[in-house]
Amino acid sequence: MSNGVVKAGEAPVALFGTSADPPTRGHQALLEGLLQLYPQVATWASDNPQKHHGAPLEQRSTLLGQLVRAIGDPRLSHRQELSSPWAITTLERAAASWPGRELVFVVGSDLAVQIPSWKQAEAVLKACVLAIAPRAGWPLQTEQLARLAELGGRVVILPLQVPATASSTVRQAPDPAQLPAALLPLLLEHNLYGLGDPSLTRRLKRP
Repeated sequence: MSNGVVKAGEAPVALFGTSADPPTRGHQALLEGLLQLYPQVATWASDNPQKHHGAPLEQRSTLLGQLVRAIGDPRLSHRQELSSPWAITTLERAAASWPGRELVFVVGSDLAVQIPSWKQAEAVLKACVLAIAPRAGWPLQTEQLARLAELGGRVVILPLQVPATASSTVRQAPDPAQLPAALLPLLLEHNLYGLGDPSLTRRLKRP
């Protein structure tokens, strides 16, 4: 394990898939942080086989795409064609899209404990550098990192701190303050996640 990322000269591609259910300020902070560390970042919305989703994948992809446009950095792309419930399938698609490039698969620290149970976990870890973004409220445990290393993982701990904002919390208690401002019109228009009441916009804390 180490702190940091692969050297920029090796032109790695940072890959960040998320259920985006809905995308939160935490997702925005992570994407913006990755752009400070990697020359190219790709993101997509996906179905997580271990979760129940609050909106269809197509709508979640639309929301994430809107967030990417709002961030407005040409090095960040919305690559929905990479989406799969299985990380190994995503990595195979990414390898075909960027042949010869180092693939950096990004997850939050809350997922570290789940990775050994993923489909073809060893193959996943061999196909990428696993970059873990520390997430507030989810400290990394030494035994989790040791288990990933036992499976052949090349792990880096990103010098980022992702806010504790969670999509599940937003689904349970709608709060515009936890959402990127650019997404609010779409959420209101489609009455997603209980945000159909325009009065909620007054609670939005703009940066």
